[in-house]
Amino acid sequence: MDDNLLSNITFDELYIGQSASLKRKLTQDDINLFALMSGDVNPAHMNPEYAKASLFHGVIGHGMWSGALISTVLGTQLPGPGTIYLSQDIHFKKPVRLGDEITVTLSVKSKGEGKPLVDFDCQCINEHGEVVVSGIATVLAPTEHLSLPRPMLPRVAFYQDHYQSVISACQDKGAVKTAVVHPVNLAALQAVKEASDAALIEPVLVGPKDKIWQAATEGDIDISPWPLIDTEHSHEAAAKAAELAACGQVQAIMKGALHTDELLGAVVKAASGLRTERRISHCYVMDVRGHHKPLIITDAAINIAPSLEEKADICQNAINLWQVLFGHQGAQPKVAILSAVETVTSRISSTLDAASLCKMADRGQITGGILDGPLALDNAISREAAANKGIHSPVAGDADILVVPNIEAGNMLAKQLTFLGKADAAGIVLGARVPIILTSRADSLRTRLLSCAAAVFLAAARKEGNIK
Repeated sequence: MDDNLLSNITFDELYIGQSASLKRKLTQDDINLFALMSGDVNPAHMNPEYAKASLFHGVIGHGMWSGALISTVLGTQLPGPGTIYLSQDIHFKKPVRLGDEITVTLSVKSKGEGKPLVDFDCQCINEHGEVVVSGIATVLAPTEHLSLPRPMLPRVAFYQDHYQSVISACQDKGAVKTAVVHPVNLAALQAVKEASDAALIEPVLVGPKDKIWQAATEGDIDISPWPLIDTEHSHEAAAKAAELAACGQVQAIMKGALHTDELLGAVVKAASGLRTERRISHCYVMDVRGHHKPLIITDAAINIAPSLEEKADICQNAINLWQVLFGHQGAQPKVAILSAVETVTSRISSTLDAASLCKMADRGQITGGILDGPLALDNAISREAAANKGIHSPVAGDADILVVPNIEAGNMLAKQLTFLGKADAAGIVLGARVPIILTSRADSLRTRLLSCAAAVFLAAARKEGNIK
């Protein structure tokens, strides 16, 4: 029999007692995929804590997963291609648990007269010999031979949602009062509404009143519950937001429909009162599909060609962000200082900076993280690549934070992951006295919410005195 072909057995060739079987083991991926396809997210299948306290004392598979296996035998083996599934009498005898190996057996019970109707006895038996599903299937059997190529199935990959746990953890911290700067288009107001609905921010709209109301009307967004401070233009809006933050009337700033440099220009002015001893820098918090944990990439948006001292501040800002988002029980992030190579050479200045940053961490000039570099990107995130290069390091192959040599490298890396790797990239600016939320029209809802959640955590940490 050619495994690359699907061939059938016609009605005339079928005989009473003829049978076919297949064997499948229930995995967590099966449960996840069935839930995704069907929308059946019954906690008996999807919530281990709930399932542990249920009648079955653990997660069980969807009942119709077994039913689908019956359909598989009918459509691919007996009778095979050309079979029309008419009805199914099905009885669920025992639960199917994770790891159970189910043998599905169908046998011809009866054949109709006049029409090619066939009844099949159906049984699903686990590895202990227990019947978990039984029933009768009725089909319209094929009357002509068919032999077709077995189709190539698409690859399906599951990945953990690293964002949701962070967003959910914000619920006990309360919404942060946030100045939203120049939200004069629908995209900006929609982001505000989403974050407000999620109880992450309490918006204070700052910008030209008429333009904001026009955008709200176009999008049917009710902005009446939110304070609105009227300004003549975006420059004035940015200055006003900085003033509100400096005097403690808001605890965060959120970018609306204006250029990032225009907003940051107002923040970094000495008169704004928002500067700290540390350099302002940008972090992308990235959820990369298939990667085992979130990554922070810095700086890909603000500092063009940072000096060694500025890179030290960039590292410290990113470490502080990781600590408030993901830190627990004294854990420290693994910080990879990226370059093109893993060895220090005077021909590539970023390798010298990387070595210096590591020594600065040894001397306590950078705290709270484990630094190593220079590391090429593959060696920073792939244990196999690091092992092949003979690199022995607590950071190599398992980095939490990627510090890029300049804005060009960072911007390209972040956008490659976003647009080719389908990663989500939440943006936040650090180093000022309040967090600054940067969102983009291209951002997904999850990304926008994580950007706001990061601001919630940072504002709470600053209030508690955990960061300066």
